[in-house]
Amino acid sequence: MDLEKSPPPASPEPPGVRASPEPYAGSRAPAPRGDPAPGGCLAVAIRIPVRIVVFVLVVPVRMAWDALVVGGRFLNDILFRPLGRAFMWVFAPVGRAAAWLLEGIATVVAWLLTGLGYGLTWLCKLVFVWPWVGLWRYVVVPVRRGLAWLGHVLLVVPARWLYAWVLTPVGHGVVWALRGLGAGCAWLWRMSVVAPTGWLYRALLAPTGRGIAWAARGLWAGVVWASSGLWAGMTWIGGGLWAGMTWLGRGLWTGVSWVGLGVWAGVSWLAMVIGTLLRWIFVVPLVALWRWVLAPVGRGVAVVAREIGEALGHAWRVAGYVSLAVGRFLGRLFRWIFVEPVRWAYRSVFTPMGHFVRDAVWRPAAEAARSVGRTTRQALASARETARQTRADIRRMLFGAPREPEPVPLAGPRAEPVPVRLVKPAGTVRPEPDRSRREPPAAGTRTLGSSTTALTKD
Repeated sequence: MDLEKSPPPASPEPPGVRASPEPYAGSRAPAPRGDPAPGGCLAVAIRIPVRIVVFVLVVPVRMAWDALVVGGRFLNDILFRPLGRAFMWVFAPVGRAAAWLLEGIATVVAWLLTGLGYGLTWLCKLVFVWPWVGLWRYVVVPVRRGLAWLGHVLLVVPARWLYAWVLTPVGHGVVWALRGLGAGCAWLWRMSVVAPTGWLYRALLAPTGRGIAWAARGLWAGVVWASSGLWAGMTWIGGGLWAGMTWLGRGLWTGVSWVGLGVWAGVSWLAMVIGTLLRWIFVVPLVALWRWVLAPVGRGVAVVAREIGEALGHAWRVAGYVSLAVGRFLGRLFRWIFVEPVRWAYRSVFTPMGHFVRDAVWRPAAEAARSVGRTTRQALASARETARQTRADIRRMLFGAPREPEPVPLAGPRAEPVPVRLVKPAGTVRPEPDRSRREPPAAGTRTLGSSTTALTKD
């Protein structure tokens, strides 16, 4: 039996791409995941037992996990969330009240501190600032202005007059005298120093300097000629010495190069021998160990680990389906045992009983309670009216009856309109106001029979 899979057919590569070299037999890459049997016979041999064992181990864990999840959701929906809402409903107003109280206290404290700051600021200004400001404004500034005016009158004005009428003319005279003295001194300097010095330079110093310069140029030419000959001799001697040294250095370099090549050849041969020995002693055994021992063992461990991981994932998914089926079965069993009987009892027993209790007990009791409430309200209203009448009688006995206003007579309905009379009839009798209605009398009220216009006056 061939324990290794045959290599997959080589896929065509685009032009210009260099094909990768063929790997050695022990390091062939694993087959892709789409292959029906990845990893060869080893994976096929360990896949089913590993999946069975892992499934048996994972199913209880998955069912326990699902049970914990369902229990947590149930507790969250039934206990924790309503309890949290109740806590929020209880403690949120307390927190808001505490925040409002703290905010009010902080506001009052801020107001107090602000008022205290204003008071301290005003006190500090009153004690420290305003006295100095008043001293500066009403004492120092006027005194300074008076002293400035006095100094201007006593010092500046006399100094200006002295400068304009005394010092300025004296200074102009001194300047004129100094200018004349300077002109005389300059003429004397030119006649006594400058003119003799110029004659001495032109007649004596210039010819003497020219002779000295001619002699110096001749001396320099001789020195240049002598140094040129000396340099030519030194150059010829240095060239001969350089040629000899060059020949000697070329011979020495040739010998040193020959010796260096021999030494390099020996060192290279020795390094090759040592490298070959090290390769056969260390590298070749390590490569063989990696190629024939570690790589196959690693591939086997990788196949086993991959199969265990895939088995865990597969077992976890299958355990989820099993747990779902078991949960549905238990839910349906719970529904058949508890929910359906309770629902039947609620629909068939408690609902008719509740309707009977509502129609036979609660509604008559509610009607009787409403009747008692109406009777109580009527009794309370009559009691309030009696108390009000009693208070009115007591007030009337103590303070007397109040003056009742005269009510305004109300005209009754008429069958047909009455024509308007322009003249106020004499002897018209005004009807007495109705005292029982407690309406104020309408004295001087305008009617159709009592007009006050200019056209209808008597």
